[in-house]
Amino acid sequence: MRNKLKILTIVLLFSVLQIGLQAQEKLAQTGFQFLSVVPDARAAALADAMTTVENSSAALWANPAMLAESKNMLDIALNMNNWIADITHNAFSASFRPAEGQYGVFGISIKYVDYGDVERTIVANNEQGYMDMGLIQPNAYSIGFGYARRLTNKFSVGAQLKRAGQYLGPVISDLDAETDLLKQKQMRASVWAFDFGTYYKTGWKSLSFGMSVRNFSQEIKYSDENFQLPLTFSVGISANIMDYLPGKYFSDYLQFSLDAVHPRSHPEYLKTGLELRLMDLFDLRLGYMSNTDEANVTFGFGLHKFGFDIDYAYIPYGAFDNVQRFGLRFSL
Repeated sequence: MRNKLKILTIVLLFSVLQIGLQAQEKLAQTGFQFLSVVPDARAAALADAMTTVENSSAALWANPAMLAESKNMLDIALNMNNWIADITHNAFSASFRPAEGQYGVFGISIKYVDYGDVERTIVANNEQGYMDMGLIQPNAYSIGFGYARRLTNKFSVGAQLKRAGQYLGPVISDLDAETDLLKQKQMRASVWAFDFGTYYKTGWKSLSFGMSVRNFSQEIKYSDENFQLPLTFSVGISANIMDYLPGKYFSDYLQFSLDAVHPRSHPEYLKTGLELRLMDLFDLRLGYMSNTDEANVTFGFGLHKFGFDIDYAYIPYGAFDNVQRFGLRFSL
């Protein structure tokens, strides 16, 4: 049995590495960028350095393998993200761990993006040079089903299959010669995508490693243009710093996490997070992202008691002022 698990581990790690190398080689424009936005408030406050950080059902947004580390039978999380340009991301995730994890952990994730009202115009031969065609309401969504399981007491794997789609409103496709009316075409597109990851505990206190691949799919097409999803390959490491310090302090939990990220549409960068827990009630969070144009430093906090968690994240976003995220979680 152990030999089989070792072989499976090697195959999974090799597959993740191969996909990561492909993502690194294909630096290009991608679509469905909403899939790259972190909806979870706790993760956002830690700069999304979450590849090896336990986050219950919200692990589906970072590394599905971390679902297996959930200690709760049921976890439900709701998050609202006030994104740039008055765009809002609303997210829901839930996980179920029957029989204390003997059958693994099951999860579901739902994200809905509202781009707000957008004025629609077309070129016209009039004084203004355009014609007002009213408002459109573009939106996007993703719905995923995940599963994770511990293969040993140190190694876990997980995956998520999701359907992602986007609606950009109607566009003028042609002019009907008989009726002299404009023909319209609804711009909709959707595709199946796959996330998967691994997680490994080294056994040296709390030090752990992990890898994840998100948004792996075939090409998608809008009208005559083909594009790919924002495939992202991440390698992460984390540990509780207090495990390695002598003596006792005011807190026994100071989590450090570091992710190296290889996206398809952006140069490589690093994400770092620090989370300090006080009195098992209040968390202070700080994160940093390298090699980004606008958002670098992230802040946030969390309150948790009696199975309820309230999370908040604040990200200064340069020319776009700031981004705020709010989260509510219930676990039992």
